[in-house]
Amino acid sequence: MTLKILHTESSTGWGGQEHRTFKELVSLRERGHALEVACRPGARLGDRAEEAGFTVHRIGIRGGADLKAVWKLHRLLRRGRFDVVNTHSGHDSLVAGLAGRLAGTPLIVRTRHLALAVTSLATYKWLPHKVVAVSDWVRRYLVSVGVPEQDAVTVYTGIVPPPPVERSTLRDELGLTEDDILIGTVAILRFEKGHKELIDAAIPLLAERPKVHLVFAGDGPIYDRLVAYIGEKGLSDRVHLLGLRRDIPNVLAGIDFFALATWQEALGTSYIEAMAAGRAVIGTAVDGVPEVIQDGVNGLLVPAKDEAALTRALYTLADDPELRRRFGAAGLEITRTRFSVATMAAEMEAFYLRSLAERHGR
Repeated sequence: MTLKILHTESSTGWGGQEHRTFKELVSLRERGHALEVACRPGARLGDRAEEAGFTVHRIGIRGGADLKAVWKLHRLLRRGRFDVVNTHSGHDSLVAGLAGRLAGTPLIVRTRHLALAVTSLATYKWLPHKVVAVSDWVRRYLVSVGVPEQDAVTVYTGIVPPPPVERSTLRDELGLTEDDILIGTVAILRFEKGHKELIDAAIPLLAERPKVHLVFAGDGPIYDRLVAYIGEKGLSDRVHLLGLRRDIPNVLAGIDFFALATWQEALGTSYIEAMAAGRAVIGTAVDGVPEVIQDGVNGLLVPAKDEAALTRALYTLADDPELRRRFGAAGLEITRTRFSVATMAAEMEAFYLRSLAERHGR
């Protein structure tokens, strides 16, 4: 059965949530389904989807009570005769969820990407028919606040295997050599991602190991504050901010291991992408992260905001190349099964078809 699916997104940024949605668009199209996007003008997801050849509908969603946007989406859903509307953020889940109900769209799905408290149960219990969580931790939380257990399912975020990188250009770009040890982070620059905590934990290591460097790929609201903090600590030549990059495989191929000191993380796609590049990882034991990192198997887990524990973990991997190799090989194997984009696409397709059959049987 070929499905016609509309993904909606009111966020205009580009982070793990939007990246997962984009991968769903591409992978389900490859499985023969028809997919379109409805998003705000200027949304990066819309730009990327258009570049990839998808039909994108630009609708100015001013908020969850935007009745004009509801009317526009209602017309779109009726005219397009979509089988599924899959919403992703708060405002579009209210607007598109209501539009879908009014249009009689057979299946309305809300995907929950975040490890934050739910602010509107309407977008999980009353407007959508089903809810997708990106980790079991998120699913358990949603059930605990009232989402019917039978209506919530976990589908892990999958990653596309990175293309082989014969030789990373990262060290040449930074003026570093093969003898330098690069600890990399790929994440949007927000307080909760723990960039400052990682810097603080690395200070003893940086002081004792002149060959060690931190490399941050990503952009975000705290960029200027991080630049200032790095300058205050006298680390401008040891902590490198790369900004937003589209060559993440090249960046990951150039580092020795990956570390992200996040305070909250629904799953941790950045860890998965690092593992897919064969890199050992250090993460925090919060929310869905332990579903990705098995402590002592493919990486090291430390408590969030525990500077001493994070410092010890950084020393451990910086000083033990064989352990980095062993963790990297184990992580790579995990990404080929549980966290592959092919697995995610197959599970989403099966979920849509199963849910539609269930609803048609009612």
